[in-house]
Amino acid sequence: MKIDIILKYFPDLSDEQISMFEKLEFLYKDWNQKINVVSRKDIDELYLRHVLHSLGIAKIHAFKDGAHVLDVGTGGGFPGIPMAILFPKVQFTLVDAIGKKIKVVQEVVDGLGITNVKALHSRVEDLDSQYDFIISRAVAAMPTFVRWIKGRIKKESVHERKNGILYLKGGDLSEELKDYRTAEIFNLSTFFKEDFYETKKVVYLPIKYKG
Repeated sequence: MKIDIILKYFPDLSDEQISMFEKLEFLYKDWNQKINVVSRKDIDELYLRHVLHSLGIAKIHAFKDGAHVLDVGTGGGFPGIPMAILFPKVQFTLVDAIGKKIKVVQEVVDGLGITNVKALHSRVEDLDSQYDFIISRAVAAMPTFVRWIKGRIKKESVHERKNGILYLKGGDLSEELKDYRTAEIFNLSTFFKEDFYETKKVVYLPIKYKG
């Protein structure tokens, strides 16, 4: 059973959460035939390459109930949808500039019956709300990403970590992050033992509020 890899690392899921994670594969395979949001190769490894990868953020940081989180460039809903299942009392906004991708996100959200996700067809620069944290999966180099999300971070931090970015990236990030001295890099291979995670990382970058 493919969801076993999720239970291996997140053994305390409720029956409802397990049921939602189990439904993901059917929903994505069904929608991927109509609108290709996950590569053909990856759809068969959905739990390893997409779901568990998304949940890597949770190994670094746990969101408090009532927090507001923005997933920028969510594509087919990663990392936002798995994170929304894991944190049902956190409000997630998933945004992508490509309409057909957001259509799939909305259909998956509806199919799961998730109530803590809002899917928006928009560029992040056109949003006017603010969030505790912004999550994403390698949609741009960090300097570009920081520019995109300017003004989107709330002033007051309610978590132990200051508000900011939690970014899933891979490979050597030294050049990309050389100007960000406050950035912290966490190797997902510390938490997940599969070969796929050997070079995968979560970058945490606190962002100062700009009113």
